Amino acid sequence: MRLCRFERDGEEHAGFYFDDRIVPVGAAVDACEQHTHKRHELPQGSNLVSMLACGEHHDAAAAVGDWLSKNLDGVDSLAASTVRLLAPFPTPRKLFLLAGNYAAHIEEGGGHAVERARTFPYVFMKPVTTINHPNAPVPIPSVSPDHIDWEAELAVVIGKTAKHVSEADALNYVAGYTVINDVSDREYTPNPGREKRPKDEFFDWLHGKWHDGFCPMGPCVTSAEAIGDPQSLQITLKVNGETKQDASTALQIYPVAGVIEFISRSITLEPGDIISTGTPSGVGAASGTYLHPGDEVEVSIDKIGVLRNHMVAEQA
Repeated sequence: MRLCRFERDGEEHAGFYFDDRIVPVGAAVDACEQHTHKRHELPQGSNLVSMLACGEHHDAAAAVGDWLSKNLDGVDSLAASTVRLLAPFPTPRKLFLLAGNYAAHIEEGGGHAVERARTFPYVFMKPVTTINHPNAPVPIPSVSPDHIDWEAELAVVIGKTAKHVSEADALNYVAGYTVINDVSDREYTPNPGREKRPKDEFFDWLHGKWHDGFCPMGPCVTSAEAIGDPQSLQITLKVNGETKQDASTALQIYPVAGVIEFISRSITLEPGDIISTGTPSGVGAASGTYLHPGDEVEVSIDKIGVLRNHMVAEQA
């Protein structure tokens, strides 16, 4: 089951997502009832968490979604091209991302990948103002426009409160999975004439993650049970149709469950929190290739979908 948020006629809705077709939740419930004579009540509005795994409305949503998948041709639907797709989770309370979770990506940047037992996940956060929608423009910041890079990532949506969760049990706390492009400014140097301090390089790296619109998300979220093993997904990224990243989540140093265990040791994870699990090799910085206005970026992950965005110059 895949769900999405979309805007139509100025109003936000939730829908069942079928790539080029969307069935609004209300219409899906009505159609299912008409044919099965059973009513599955689902919440109005565009909050998706309760309909995903772990959520109070998941069983009903899954029943409707299963029926839809077998009867889609007989149901009124919307062409995805006629609505505005929205990020499935526009304002998570916490948005975590991982740095250096694929050995080949560490090595392409000149680093040395350390085996899991001898290190720990590097976790940082992005503000919600970075979250961007599918098919939306990503602004290249005028303050630092020359080294803007892509990062295809699998993102995990937390479904229930998690603290001190074991790796063995961690996937039971996952609501679903979506796609994120962790857009990054590799060379942001605030106040270039500054007096250097010991932590400048570290903070410049973080500043390069925080520009507005630098976290496109979507086009949908897939409920956890439909993914199964999150360590067996192919993840690819294309720029202007040319494949730049192509890898499997099996190559992650820290698997999804291990990341949840690590973060929940010290931070309470809440429903709707998002963890983006790092990018594989093939980023632009490795070849000195960066994004420019007009470039089209597509990120694809098995069983979820394709996240498309285009780059534009920031308007002052």
